[in-house]
Amino acid sequence: MNILVVGGEGYIGSVLVKYLLDHKINVTSIDSLIYNQKQNIKTYVSDKNYKFLNIDIRSKEISNIDFSIYDKIILLAGLVGDPITKKYPHLSNIINEDSIINLIKSIKKYKEHHIIFISTCSNYGLINEDIYASEKHVLNPLSLYAKSKVKIENYLLNNPNINSTILRFATAFGLSERMRFDLTLNEFTKDLYLDTELVVYDPDTWRPYCHVMDFARLILLVSKSPIDVVNKEVYNAGSDSNNYTKRDVINAIQKQLNKNINIKFLEKGNDPRNYKVDFNKVKTKLGFNTSFTLIDGINEIINYVENKKDIANFTENKFGNYFIDNDK
Repeated sequence: MNILVVGGEGYIGSVLVKYLLDHKINVTSIDSLIYNQKQNIKTYVSDKNYKFLNIDIRSKEISNIDFSIYDKIILLAGLVGDPITKKYPHLSNIINEDSIINLIKSIKKYKEHHIIFISTCSNYGLINEDIYASEKHVLNPLSLYAKSKVKIENYLLNNPNINSTILRFATAFGLSERMRFDLTLNEFTKDLYLDTELVVYDPDTWRPYCHVMDFARLILLVSKSPIDVVNKEVYNAGSDSNNYTKRDVINAIQKQLNKNINIKFLEKGNDPRNYKVDFNKVKTKLGFNTSFTLIDGINEIINYVENKKDIANFTENKFGNYFIDNDK
């Protein structure tokens, strides 16, 4: 199998690329390195099945690629997350909407193609706490990031000439070579371990969580599934057991650290999202079950921080989607 990962050097992309290579799959990674990631930290750069193309999806160069040589095309690229898209709204529209649609148009010219588009459970926005959102639930995107994802979803689903599968990812956690500590579980665990002052807004709002390795497992599963089974399908990506409130996450971390830490809980933050998600479809239709629990992720981050000698690095912007490379 020959797979193209667009956005292959990001937080999830780098985990996915390594996972695919471990399964002896030919992988081409396209990335603009917009967050100034360092290529030389990759453990797989010498793998003969790996190829990297430093291409920006906004450039005309992207349309010159022969997409016919790839069995599957994974679309991960973009400005990822609510804060970064809010900070760069104009750039977000160009990258997350215009450039993605232009890329899809270039891909669909080839009859044999299959796009796996990575979307988000943030599309559900704000729902009643007694309801678990299935894939058929009405979408209510509240952020620019989620609104762009919904726009691309609709473009894919409403175009009969595009073979596509949409995966709505839960909130990611876990280790990656392009590490992020601006994600809820990763950030909370790191801060509590280091006794950093932690302020948590709206602690009783719900989110689903999923380990980055489970995302990689699901993408490979979809890639290996018959096209007639997964084409034009939408799957929530995660598990029912990993629906938690922020307070639940804090309590779980404190239990693993075996210490009580003074945490300031505040209401009425700037992120009103609140949603539980139903992951029954991906389990029953594709036989997918997550392998990593919230506790697994917490312990993973604790061990990482314990073994990291240069603690000062944790304050550097490179460990999150805080700003983009000025040259980009």
